[in-house]
Amino acid sequence: MNDEHGTVRWLAANEPHPARLAQQAALRCAIAGDKLGWLGLWAEDCEIHDPVGPSIFDATGEGHHGPGGIEHFWDVAIAPVTRFDVEVRTSHACGDSAAQEATFVTTLSDGTRAEIDLMTVYRVDQAGLIVSMRAYWELERVRVTSPA
Repeated sequence: MNDEHGTVRWLAANEPHPARLAQQAALRCAIAGDKLGWLGLWAEDCEIHDPVGPSIFDATGEGHHGPGGIEHFWDVAIAPVTRFDVEVRTSHACGDSAAQEATFVTTLSDGTRAEIDLMTVYRVDQAGLIVSMRAYWELERVRVTSPA
């Protein structure tokens, strides 16, 4: 998938699975800057831990919960990004979940880029709505480059 705001290179298994489809839809919405579409992918009782534990996006490490928490996460973590380039190398889907190994390269409006290697786990309900997203990455391993 290519867009003026980013790309997704999906090199992993791609058989249809509800959790994998939900993750792909979330990526499409994030790249397109489609906040309402992205919010519509989440179940009422949802949660995001990105990354798992205390972080720059979640000082307490308790995650973002429910519609208000998910919207707050969009505002602090996704909205500031002007371009997402994602490469998904591995995807395993089973039960109600899908796990992916990927690299995200995010670009901010000032040209600063952050390259993040991560693992994500998406869990969906029976309607295919996202119940949980957990991302595993380490801040000290993020590669940041500033514009020249």
